[in-house]
Amino acid sequence: MRKIRVAIAGVGNCASALLQGIEYYRNVAGTAAEDFIPGLMNHDVGGYLPGDIEIVAAFDIDRRKVGRPVGEAIFSAPNCTKRFVADMPAGGPVVRMGPVLDGVAPHMKEYPEDQTFLPADLPPCDVEAVLRGSGAEILVSYLPVGSEEAARFYAEACLATGVSLVNCIPVFLASDPAWSERFRQRGIPIIGDDIKSQLGATIVHRALARLFSERGIRVRRTYQLNTGGNTDFLNMLSRRRLQSKKISKTEAVTSVLTHSIPDEDIHIGPSDYVPWQKDNKLCFLRIEGEGFGGLPIEVELRLSVTDSPNSAGVGIDAIRLCRLGRDMGLAGPLLAPSAYFMKHPPVQLPDDEARRELEEFIADYRAWRISKEAAPTTPCTSPA
Repeated sequence: MRKIRVAIAGVGNCASALLQGIEYYRNVAGTAAEDFIPGLMNHDVGGYLPGDIEIVAAFDIDRRKVGRPVGEAIFSAPNCTKRFVADMPAGGPVVRMGPVLDGVAPHMKEYPEDQTFLPADLPPCDVEAVLRGSGAEILVSYLPVGSEEAARFYAEACLATGVSLVNCIPVFLASDPAWSERFRQRGIPIIGDDIKSQLGATIVHRALARLFSERGIRVRRTYQLNTGGNTDFLNMLSRRRLQSKKISKTEAVTSVLTHSIPDEDIHIGPSDYVPWQKDNKLCFLRIEGEGFGGLPIEVELRLSVTDSPNSAGVGIDAIRLCRLGRDMGLAGPLLAPSAYFMKHPPVQLPDDEARRELEEFIADYRAWRISKEAAPTTPCTSPA
């Protein structure tokens, strides 16, 4: 199999976890497709393994990262995720200066340098030229929440260069009919929007809410409160940057219910920034239900996760599924991968149904590849 050539927009904690994960699973024990590999949902995706992902370009705006090889930049402040690969290669493409646009919230200037972004005093590079020159096939967007202008800038660069997009942030592109149609017309796939964690607050909340609903319990009220100490939580102290994030997280939960909940009885969203938590995320979740005879049933849960690595395995899968779509010549939103990997996909599906459709997508790819390999080649003939 060929390498999957990937560019990254935003060399933050999520990018650090992704790059470390690619290296961690490159030579992990167990190579058969059916082997259970802790931390991965899928070891083999259509013949592609995690180590087949190659980072060929990277963009950021922080002066501690721009100009450094991406293998070094991922450990630069303000990144604070855990280093779980001791012998991580320090090379890779040099991080290029991207456009700042709305990527840095004004309030972040008020915090210590090791907690916040420090924009480099440099002109932005020609992103389209870098994408073309690197041979990138897929761009992974890890921009800060609320970066509406920046997210659309990189989406335009993808459309101009024929590069697919895995949109990990809650700016609605794959789930926006106008944007999805532009990717379809351009002939390139997109997966989005707003990446789920493997076992995070949203996926646990969805599972519990659906369990209530399927067992005949009416969900009356629910909340999900999250705290963390990385730049994602610091950035989200600006409530005006949270509109799409709250929509994304709320719809991810309400979409699995068989009944509606009044807006005033559901609260889901980031709650506060606690610097000493670093990349540890705490979720406090409560569901109040009405059961048999109208009697109450309540659940409270506390979930603690290392935030950025918790989505990196999903990112590794999303990249490989996007490559399958490119191989098959698909265009526009990939519905099954988006439904399984993202909080705000074009089409919301229960997770078990999305998983079945994802497996069918991979099976279709394997059948397509077998038929392609079995197809006879047309011999060359000389002109008469």
